[in-house]
Amino acid sequence: MEQLDSATAALVRFAAAVAAGDEAVVRGQLDDAVGAKVPYGWLEEVVLQSYLFAGFPRALNAMRELRRVIGDSPAATEPDGDLAAWRADGEATCAAVYGASYEKLRKNIRHLHPALDNWMVIEGYGKVLSRPGLDLARRELCIIAACAAQRQQRQLHSHLRGALNVGVAAQVISAALDAMAAVIGAQAAGDAHTLWAKVSGATRVH
Repeated sequence: MEQLDSATAALVRFAAAVAAGDEAVVRGQLDDAVGAKVPYGWLEEVVLQSYLFAGFPRALNAMRELRRVIGDSPAATEPDGDLAAWRADGEATCAAVYGASYEKLRKNIRHLHPALDNWMVIEGYGKVLSRPGLDLARRELCIIAACAAQRQQRQLHSHLRGALNVGVAAQVISAALDAMAAVIGAQAAGDAHTLWAKVSGATRVH
Protein backbone atom coordinates (compact mmCIF):
# COMPACT_ATOMS: atom_id res chain seq x y z
CA MET A 1 0.00 0.00 0.00
CA GLU A 2 1.64 3.21 -1.22
CA GLN A 3 -1.01 5.82 -0.36
CA LEU A 4 -3.56 6.35 2.41
CA ASP A 5 -6.86 6.81 0.61
CA SER A 6 -9.74 8.64 2.27
CA ALA A 7 -11.74 5.46 2.93
CA THR A 8 -8.82 3.78 4.70
CA ALA A 9 -8.15 6.91 6.76
CA ALA A 10 -11.79 6.90 7.89
CA LEU A 11 -11.56 3.17 8.65
CA VAL A 12 -8.47 3.75 10.82
CA ARG A 13 -10.24 6.48 12.77
CA PHE A 14 -13.22 4.19 13.28
CA ALA A 15 -10.93 1.42 14.56
CA ALA A 16 -9.40 3.82 17.08
CA ALA A 17 -12.85 4.92 18.23
CA VAL A 18 -14.05 1.33 18.68
CA ALA A 19 -10.97 0.53 20.79
CA ALA A 20 -11.06 3.50 23.14
CA GLY A 21 -13.88 5.94 22.41
CA ASP A 22 -17.23 6.30 24.12
CA GLU A 23 -20.46 5.49 22.27
CA ALA A 24 -20.85 9.02 20.94
CA VAL A 25 -17.34 8.94 19.47
CA VAL A 26 -17.93 5.53 17.92
CA ARG A 27 -21.21 6.72 16.43
CA GLY A 28 -19.60 9.86 15.04
CA GLN A 29 -16.67 8.03 13.48
CA LEU A 30 -18.99 5.40 12.02
CA ASP A 31 -21.14 8.07 10.41
CA ASP A 32 -18.00 9.72 9.02
CA ALA A 33 -16.81 6.36 7.65
CA VAL A 34 -20.12 5.78 5.90
CA GLY A 35 -19.90 9.29 4.49
CA ALA A 36 -16.41 8.48 3.20
CA LYS A 37 -17.87 5.44 1.42
CA VAL A 38 -15.93 2.89 3.44
CA PRO A 39 -17.21 -0.52 2.28
CA TYR A 40 -19.58 -2.02 4.81
CA GLY A 41 -17.60 -5.26 4.75
CA TRP A 42 -14.49 -3.43 5.93
CA LEU A 43 -16.42 -1.88 8.81
CA GLU A 44 -17.75 -5.27 9.85
CA GLU A 45 -14.32 -6.84 9.80
CA VAL A 46 -12.81 -4.06 11.92
CA VAL A 47 -15.55 -4.49 14.51
CA LEU A 48 -15.14 -8.27 14.50
CA GLN A 49 -11.36 -8.09 14.97
CA SER A 50 -11.72 -5.47 17.70
CA TYR A 51 -12.61 -8.11 20.29
CA LEU A 52 -9.01 -9.32 20.06
CA PHE A 53 -7.65 -5.89 20.98
CA ALA A 54 -10.40 -4.19 22.98
CA GLY A 55 -12.60 -7.00 24.31
CA PHE A 56 -16.11 -8.28 23.65
CA PRO A 57 -18.00 -5.40 25.33
CA ARG A 58 -16.55 -2.84 22.92
CA ALA A 59 -17.00 -5.18 19.95
CA LEU A 60 -20.64 -5.76 20.84
CA ASN A 61 -21.35 -2.07 21.35
CA ALA A 62 -19.67 -1.16 18.07
CA MET A 63 -21.55 -3.86 16.15
CA ARG A 64 -24.79 -2.54 17.63
CA GLU A 65 -23.96 0.87 16.19
CA LEU A 66 -23.04 -0.70 12.85
CA ARG A 67 -26.37 -2.52 12.68
CA ARG A 68 -28.12 0.79 13.38
CA VAL A 69 -26.54 2.22 10.25
CA ILE A 70 -26.37 -0.64 7.76
CA GLY A 71 -28.96 -3.13 8.99
CA ASP A 72 -28.52 -6.88 8.88
CA SER A 73 -25.32 -8.34 7.49
CA PRO A 74 -25.62 -10.42 4.33
CA ALA A 75 -22.87 -12.61 5.79
CA ALA A 76 -24.32 -12.86 9.28
CA THR A 77 -24.20 -16.67 9.38
CA GLU A 78 -20.86 -18.04 10.49
CA PRO A 79 -19.90 -21.46 9.08
CA ASP A 80 -18.42 -24.13 11.31
CA GLY A 81 -14.68 -23.67 11.64
CA ASP A 82 -11.92 -26.00 10.59
CA LEU A 83 -9.38 -26.04 13.41
CA ALA A 84 -6.56 -27.34 11.23
CA ALA A 85 -7.26 -24.69 8.59
CA TRP A 86 -7.38 -21.93 11.21
CA ARG A 87 -4.03 -23.09 12.57
CA ALA A 88 -2.43 -23.20 9.13
CA ASP A 89 -3.86 -19.81 8.16
CA GLY A 90 -2.87 -18.37 11.52
CA GLU A 91 0.72 -19.55 11.24
CA ALA A 92 0.99 -18.08 7.74
CA THR A 93 -0.57 -14.74 8.67
CA CYS A 94 1.41 -14.41 11.90
CA ALA A 95 4.62 -15.21 10.04
CA ALA A 96 3.81 -12.54 7.45
CA VAL A 97 3.26 -9.93 10.16
CA TYR A 98 6.32 -10.79 12.27
CA GLY A 99 8.73 -11.73 9.50
CA ALA A 100 12.16 -12.67 10.83
CA SER A 101 10.89 -12.31 14.42
CA TYR A 102 8.18 -14.97 14.02
CA GLU A 103 9.96 -17.90 15.66
CA LYS A 104 11.16 -15.70 18.51
CA LEU A 105 7.59 -14.48 19.05
CA ARG A 106 6.21 -18.02 19.19
CA LYS A 107 8.90 -19.05 21.68
CA ASN A 108 8.23 -16.02 23.88
CA ILE A 109 4.46 -16.50 23.90
CA ARG A 110 4.80 -20.23 24.65
CA HIS A 111 7.02 -19.27 27.57
CA LEU A 112 4.28 -17.00 28.90
CA HIS A 113 1.74 -19.80 28.53
CA PRO A 114 1.20 -22.48 25.85
CA ALA A 115 -2.52 -21.70 25.77
CA LEU A 116 -1.81 -18.10 24.82
CA ASP A 117 0.37 -19.28 21.94
CA ASN A 118 -2.40 -21.56 20.66
CA TRP A 119 -5.08 -18.89 21.02
CA MET A 120 -2.90 -16.27 19.34
CA VAL A 121 -2.32 -18.47 16.29
CA ILE A 122 -5.66 -20.27 15.97
CA GLU A 123 -8.13 -17.71 17.27
CA GLY A 124 -6.32 -14.46 16.59
CA TYR A 125 -4.30 -14.83 13.41
CA GLY A 126 -6.25 -17.78 12.01
CA LYS A 127 -9.95 -17.47 12.78
CA VAL A 128 -10.07 -13.68 12.83
CA LEU A 129 -7.20 -11.93 11.07
CA SER A 130 -7.09 -14.37 8.13
CA ARG A 131 -10.71 -13.71 7.21
CA PRO A 132 -11.05 -12.64 3.56
CA GLY A 133 -13.25 -9.58 4.12
CA LEU A 134 -10.38 -7.14 4.69
CA ASP A 135 -6.81 -7.23 3.39
CA LEU A 136 -3.97 -7.72 5.85
CA ALA A 137 -2.41 -4.30 5.21
CA ARG A 138 -5.59 -2.49 6.29
CA ARG A 139 -6.04 -4.87 9.20
CA GLU A 140 -2.57 -3.95 10.44
CA LEU A 141 -3.30 -0.22 10.15
CA CYS A 142 -6.47 -0.73 12.19
CA ILE A 143 -4.58 -2.77 14.79
CA ILE A 144 -2.08 0.08 15.02
CA ALA A 145 -5.01 2.42 15.64
CA ALA A 146 -6.41 0.19 18.39
CA CYS A 147 -3.04 -0.18 20.12
CA ALA A 148 -2.23 3.54 19.86
CA ALA A 149 -5.64 4.51 21.20
CA GLN A 150 -5.14 2.28 24.25
CA ARG A 151 -1.48 3.26 24.74
CA GLN A 152 -0.37 -0.37 24.40
CA GLN A 153 3.17 0.42 23.37
CA ARG A 154 4.61 -3.10 23.20
CA GLN A 155 1.89 -4.29 20.85
CA LEU A 156 2.00 -1.01 18.94
CA HIS A 157 5.72 -1.51 18.32
CA SER A 158 5.08 -5.03 16.98
CA HIS A 159 2.32 -3.93 14.62
CA LEU A 160 4.14 -0.88 13.33
CA ARG A 161 6.82 -3.30 12.20
CA GLY A 162 4.13 -5.72 11.11
CA ALA A 163 2.55 -3.16 8.81
CA LEU A 164 5.90 -2.67 7.11
CA ASN A 165 6.32 -6.44 6.83
CA VAL A 166 3.00 -6.85 4.99
CA GLY A 167 3.75 -4.11 2.49
CA VAL A 168 2.45 -0.88 3.97
CA ALA A 169 4.71 1.98 2.90
CA ALA A 170 6.32 4.06 5.66
CA GLN A 171 4.57 7.23 4.47
CA VAL A 172 1.20 5.47 4.75
CA ILE A 173 1.87 4.51 8.37
CA SER A 174 2.84 8.12 9.16
CA ALA A 175 -0.31 9.38 7.45
CA ALA A 176 -2.46 6.87 9.35
CA LEU A 177 -1.02 8.06 12.67
CA ASP A 178 -1.84 11.63 11.63
CA ALA A 179 -5.36 10.60 10.61
CA MET A 180 -6.18 9.05 13.98
CA ALA A 181 -4.74 11.86 16.12
CA ALA A 182 -8.03 13.71 16.53
CA VAL A 183 -9.68 10.52 17.82
CA ILE A 184 -6.99 9.24 20.19
CA GLY A 185 -5.82 12.60 21.56
CA ALA A 186 -2.61 14.58 21.33
CA GLN A 187 -0.69 12.68 24.01
CA ALA A 188 -1.41 9.22 22.63
CA ALA A 189 -0.74 10.42 19.08
CA GLY A 190 2.54 11.99 20.13
CA ASP A 191 3.64 8.81 21.87
CA ALA A 192 2.73 6.77 18.79
CA HIS A 193 4.72 9.07 16.51
CA THR A 194 7.71 8.88 18.85
CA LEU A 195 7.62 5.09 18.79
CA TRP A 196 7.16 5.10 15.02
CA ALA A 197 10.23 7.31 14.61
CA LYS A 198 12.26 4.68 16.47
CA VAL A 199 10.81 1.79 14.47
CA SER A 200 11.19 3.46 11.09
CA GLY A 201 14.68 4.71 11.95
CA ALA A 202 15.81 1.24 12.98
CA THR A 203 14.31 -0.18 9.80
CA ARG A 204 16.24 2.26 7.63
CA VAL A 205 19.49 1.48 9.47
CA HIS A 206 19.14 -2.25 9.01
